[in-house]
Amino acid sequence: MQSFYRHDGPTILLALAIYAGWFLLVRFHAALPWWLIVPLGAYVIAWHFSLQHEAIHAFRGVPAWLRYAIVFPPLGLWFPYSLYRNSHSIHHRDQNLTVPGADTESYYVRRADWVRMNVLHRGLLLFNQTLLGRLTVGPFIRLWILARRESARFLHGDFSRLPIWLVHALAVACIFWICGHYGMPWWQYLLLIAYPGMSLGLLRAFTEHRAAPGPSERTAAVESNTLFGLLFLYNNLHIVHHLQPTMPWFEIPGYYRQHREELLTLNDHFHFRGYAQIARRFLLRPVFHPIHPYL
Repeated sequence: MQSFYRHDGPTILLALAIYAGWFLLVRFHAALPWWLIVPLGAYVIAWHFSLQHEAIHAFRGVPAWLRYAIVFPPLGLWFPYSLYRNSHSIHHRDQNLTVPGADTESYYVRRADWVRMNVLHRGLLLFNQTLLGRLTVGPFIRLWILARRESARFLHGDFSRLPIWLVHALAVACIFWICGHYGMPWWQYLLLIAYPGMSLGLLRAFTEHRAAPGPSERTAAVESNTLFGLLFLYNNLHIVHHLQPTMPWFEIPGYYRQHREELLTLNDHFHFRGYAQIARRFLLRPVFHPIHPYL
């Protein structure tokens, strides 16, 4: 049993479950109503995003090439894994956490940038700070920012990432081919599975960070149920992840229970009792204003 955990047996089984679930959903999609495909597809895609996140930090019980191969397939279509790995590594520089321009996953903007924005842009960013906005237009905003950044690189003559995008495009084409082989049009996969999956993945990130004077006070803990805990591989207990980023997902709940009071003291009790509480508070109310308060 020790060998099973030492070689990341739970994560390997998890990967098998994700890919099996994805294949079965695509294979038998014609027998399912759309209102069932959407939540099932969203869960599988968001689960795969969590697996990719796990591979960045942990999952060290298998060789690096195998770890990369397991999480490489872009089931969610949007972001090449290697670019996500590099971007997310920058996010873990605690001194820059939440700082716009330094933290690659910050939802804050500088006051000077806010002043230059038009009313529509400001309204969109404010709506994106509500839970309803994050789940509906949030994926589009993330994709728009990604497209602007990557196209700016190309326009300035930086083609270093072009091979990554070409391989990614080929992998996406393979996924669309598999879907087409089983009678699922590409646009249906995009609208019913990929976009909802990205939306559900953004649920975890909605309240995981806030601007605060000390780095440890910037990271939250959401004490959710097993359904969401397993979906996010317990990364919802985010304070543990930032303190122990290489801790395997299956060790996080026990560590949190054992050190709960110490952790909540460390992050100034920045925690929630679950996503239902978050929805009640922030469904239509911004979780914070986009202007970073300490810059």
